[in-house]
Amino acid sequence: MKTRAQKETELAHARELFDKSQALIFADFTKITAENLRKLRIELKKSGANFLVIKKRILGILLKEKGIDIDLKQFKTSVGTIFSEVDSEHIAGPAFKFFSGMEVSEGEAKDIWIKKILAGYNITGKAPMDAEQIIYIGKLPPREIVLAQLLGMLAAPIRSFLYILDEKSKMGGGAAAQPVAESPTPAAPSAPEPVAEPAAPAPTTSTDTENPDEKVELTQAQ
Repeated sequence: MKTRAQKETELAHARELFDKSQALIFADFTKITAENLRKLRIELKKSGANFLVIKKRILGILLKEKGIDIDLKQFKTSVGTIFSEVDSEHIAGPAFKFFSGMEVSEGEAKDIWIKKILAGYNITGKAPMDAEQIIYIGKLPPREIVLAQLLGMLAAPIRSFLYILDEKSKMGGGAAAQPVAESPTPAAPSAPEPVAEPAAPAPTTSTDTENPDEKVELTQAQ
């Protein structure tokens, strides 16, 4: 039986892990060999998570301190806790992969190890998670793959449209180019014809070149 000091040490360690965590997953570790637990811890470390086995009473004290209302008495088995520094979306995958990948003996149900996932809690969202939610998320492909698939779906119509444009350009490339009719250049306005100036009146020619005085003398002589 552990001493009070040992229990206090375990609780302090659990507090330290909790303060760095974004999500919790509770799992039944009974009938899991020490070697498989070691493998689980190694895999979780890669994702920024830790698997800690403490008494349910000590775990209950921690959850109560943090304002998390989860009844651990509903779990009739020993409970181990995954403290994850990443959110539930990122830690559900490795947890599901581990439990679903454990060897199933002949005659046992295929999901015997998956049922070891009991429940969880999203610390960031302050929301409890049941086993079905964790398993469903765990089955999904990683976020990066989902985003890549979505990007491919969005880009497919654009690629098809560009392909059609390219084919149309190839089909029309061999036709001879029709010359463009040039618009006639407007003729420059012709210079106005010069207006003929009116002819000057011809000078009146007098046939009488004689001296007027002589005319008077001739009249008198007659």
